[in-house]
Amino acid sequence: MGARELISTGSKWEPLIGYSRAVKVGNQVFVSGTTGTGADGSVTGGVYEQTKQALANIVSALVKAGAKPEHVVRTRVFTTKIAEWEAIGRAHGEVFGMIRPATAMIGVAGMVDPAMLVEIEAHAVIAE
Repeated sequence: MGARELISTGSKWEPLIGYSRAVKVGNQVFVSGTTGTGADGSVTGGVYEQTKQALANIVSALVKAGAKPEHVVRTRVFTTKIAEWEAIGRAHGEVFGMIRPATAMIGVAGMVDPAMLVEIEAHAVIAE
C-alpha cells in the first residue's frame, strides 16, 4: 500500500480539527475540501475568483505531494451559489478542461465562514 504521508499548509486549523490538507498513500493523493482562502487567510471575490483560488491551493498541495493536475481523477465541488454553476465550471475547466476528471458540483446551505462560497476536494493517482 505504501507509506502514509501527510501534507500540511501550516494552518492553525489542521492540528486543531485533526486533518491534513492532503494525504498521500502509495501513488494516490487525497486533497481535503479546499476553499478559496488566500495566503493571508482572507476569502474574497465571487464564485469564479474563489474557485480559481481554491484550485490554486489544490495544485499547491498536489505539488507538495509529488503530483500534478493531470494526475487528478476526481473532484467534488461544493457551493453555496449553485445558480452560479457556470462561473464555477469555467474556472474548473481552465485547470481541468483537457484532463477531464470525474466530478460533481453540489449545492450546499453554508460553509464554516459565510464569506466562503466554494469548497473543492480532489483525488489524484500518480501514474507509475
